[in-house]
Amino acid sequence: MPKFSIIIPCYNEKATLPSLIGRIRPLQDSYDIEYVLVENGSSDGSAEYFRTEIEGLHNGIRVVYVKQNRGYGYGIQQGIKAASGEYIGWIHADMQIPPEALVPFFDTALQNKDNGPLFLKGRRHGRGLIDNFFTAGQSALSTILFRAKINDIGAIPVLFSRKILDGEDIDAMPNDFSLELYVYLLSIRKKSPIRRFDVMLGQRKKGKSSWDGGIPAKIRQAKLIFSDTMKILKGEKVL
Repeated sequence: MPKFSIIIPCYNEKATLPSLIGRIRPLQDSYDIEYVLVENGSSDGSAEYFRTEIEGLHNGIRVVYVKQNRGYGYGIQQGIKAASGEYIGWIHADMQIPPEALVPFFDTALQNKDNGPLFLKGRRHGRGLIDNFFTAGQSALSTILFRAKINDIGAIPVLFSRKILDGEDIDAMPNDFSLELYVYLLSIRKKSPIRRFDVMLGQRKKGKSSWDGGIPAKIRQAKLIFSDTMKILKGEKVL
């Protein structure tokens, strides 16, 4: 069993994949990591690239294929099912937050000598005013509804003890970005210590974001977040 399983959902990231592999491999020299790359139903030829250039060619890198994209959270779910590490986490394939940002997460987990539950999450810096505004609104709403201090819900990296998933139905997790809130709340419910680490958000080098389409897109996303948050509060599955 590896110490760490890091899931990387990849949707239409073919242009980024060569750089991604080059960035994640060096961390395996210092830490016991398996990477679970989820080909999340891309339409840009990523699946073929995974089959010919990645799958089976790198120790400690596994590939999970999703035939049809059903959302970011669904891809993470499939990665969790394939993960075998003592700690499970994820980063994004676009590398706006570099894989090296995981180093303090790994070091903190290794200092957790009693192997008790632990939940580690980033705290983003370098974002624009509008992004911060929407994030603050989501944080305030969730804090009020769930009666717990919750902030920067969508921040990555994420790393947590597998124990937090004990007794949980992975398929019940949200299929979209609200999975981040769901797991955050799960750690609170399991009374896991929570630690945050400052991370600097950089610019996407290649490819195009599948969700960031300006203010209209952010407003649509905010409405969806509100709807999803209410579903989670009621215990309903988010599709």
